[in-house]
Amino acid sequence: MDPAEDWLVESLRLYQDFHAFDLSGATRVLEWIGNKGVFVAGYENLKKNEILHLILPLRLSVKENQGLFPERDFKVHHGGFSDQSVFDLKHVPDTRLLVTSGLPGCYLQVWQVAEDSDVIKAVSTIAVHEKDGSLWPRVAISSSMAPGVLHGVRLSSLKIVDLESQKTTYTSDISDSEELSSLQVLDADTFAFCCTSGRLGLVDIRQKWAPSENLSRSPASGGERWYAEIGVRGQSPGPNIACLGSGGQLRLLDSRNLCHPVSSVQCPVSTPSPDPELLRVTWAPGLDNCLAISGFDGTVQVYDVTSWDGIGSQVEPLFTHRGHIFLDGNETDTSPLVTTHTWHPSKPRTLLSAASDASLHVWDWVDLRVSC
Repeated sequence: MDPAEDWLVESLRLYQDFHAFDLSGATRVLEWIGNKGVFVAGYENLKKNEILHLILPLRLSVKENQGLFPERDFKVHHGGFSDQSVFDLKHVPDTRLLVTSGLPGCYLQVWQVAEDSDVIKAVSTIAVHEKDGSLWPRVAISSSMAPGVLHGVRLSSLKIVDLESQKTTYTSDISDSEELSSLQVLDADTFAFCCTSGRLGLVDIRQKWAPSENLSRSPASGGERWYAEIGVRGQSPGPNIACLGSGGQLRLLDSRNLCHPVSSVQCPVSTPSPDPELLRVTWAPGLDNCLAISGFDGTVQVYDVTSWDGIGSQVEPLFTHRGHIFLDGNETDTSPLVTTHTWHPSKPRTLLSAASDASLHVWDWVDLRVSC
């Protein structure tokens, strides 16, 4: 029995549910709208790229397995075309608006999902003044009373722009040229940034630029690049920031003390990430102390960070999704690379993952322990 057959047999034990789909083109975007819809968008260069609002199959929308359903595939609910390569897409909560970013990176595109048709149409652009045409702005949505878009290529270019008036309501107003890898709005007055160097900061927009930062951060060695995400932990104490390096190092930090990592571990990745732009680390919204990483190969690794302590230890994943490798229909020796993943908003162990071969997987993994 070859490895693919072994995996197919083993998958009966490893997955509560598993669905594989093929998109028309690869995506780096998986953006939820509610519990039943997700946006995807193409990122190919020099062509029009689709932006699609997909509805999950009915089987994935019910709370319990209720047998066979007639619709077993994603349904296209809305669609449109972008002249940009779409590297990021954000839905503006409680509206029908989307904001996309990509290359060329000289502007952000604002879209509207039609209410009376199946069209996603471009309604405006937001200019981005960046001299390096090979870089694209990182984006986050400020969901205050007047929704705005936080964007920037570097720390020096950080701005918040009101989506309705397109007036700039905040700017970092500094000369620091460090390149950004991720942005995240935490509340109406606070956002977080991560630089490709691993520099992290929390910014209060009500005061002049004076972020709380990890000033004692480790220097980037060998060109290592970093990506971070802050988890919403409610009342749970402990680290809520995960920072992932392109060599597989994963640092956990407490947002109350960014200078000293709670733990720093090495994940078992076969090689450094071939494309650090695809690094993803995400906290599980429905499971305490669980996160997932991707961007190194054709897998998504799930970890329980409960027992992590200290610096430099080796860790093993709680679960590894290998479906993009073993269900690959290509005849080449190169396995697809996972381009992004996301947790389902309300199904605790359900994730979506996409890969460079345009495959889209929805999977509910089985925790072989008693609980996560």
